[in-house]
Amino acid sequence: MIRVRISAAKGSTPRDAGAEMFVTPDRVTGTIGGGQLEYMAIDRARQMLARNEAQARMDVPLGPEIGQCCGGRVVLTLDRGAPRAERRRQALVFGAGHVGRALAPALSVLPLEVTLIDSRPEELALARGVTTRLTPIPEAELRAARAGDIAVILTHDHALDFLLASEALSRGDLAYVGMIGSATKRARFARFARGQGIDPAPLVCPIGSGGTPDKRPEFIAAFTMAEIARLVSHAHLNEQTCDN
Repeated sequence: MIRVRISAAKGSTPRDAGAEMFVTPDRVTGTIGGGQLEYMAIDRARQMLARNEAQARMDVPLGPEIGQCCGGRVVLTLDRGAPRAERRRQALVFGAGHVGRALAPALSVLPLEVTLIDSRPEELALARGVTTRLTPIPEAELRAARAGDIAVILTHDHALDFLLASEALSRGDLAYVGMIGSATKRARFARFARGQGIDPAPLVCPIGSGGTPDKRPEFIAAFTMAEIARLVSHAHLNEQTCDN
């Protein structure tokens, strides 16, 4: 297996430094941006496999000469390496109602382990294409979560929402805690949380509100997914900066 890594990127480029793909004789995993650049890198990687080469370097201007118009320049480092084991964040979606059933599959396109959680088997049975968990004590899922995980609270019961949000915030180490609702619901929760000695400030409520006032489940899900995608992307970029 050959690892192809963008070790330097200048100007306009399809991916930033740190992006990787992995090439075998019959398979490619990941991407460095597609187009002619990627085809050239795959060809060179397979030459290395055929010739038993250990390392190579490509300095590629992204201009008309290779059929790309980005205008930047990338340096590729090719070596024999395997993908690093990736520990994905969990996204715990509490509530398998209309919004939960729309949000869970939307989040599944991100590099997240998504679980849709509810105490109602009939609602979970309507979910498609996602991992589900039936439990009478959903707060236990928050206690078992890892630091940096994501919790989105969308249940059918305001009291349960408040319980779960309090449990999530009291940990102090989750990357995102969101709760469906209005500004009024947030104000009510803030009073409740302070009474429990919990800081309500990190709570995102309403969720997805930066996108649209449309209250259809699919739109709430789409803009909440975008909200979480920004968080996941920023975390990934920070990790790349640390690696470099």
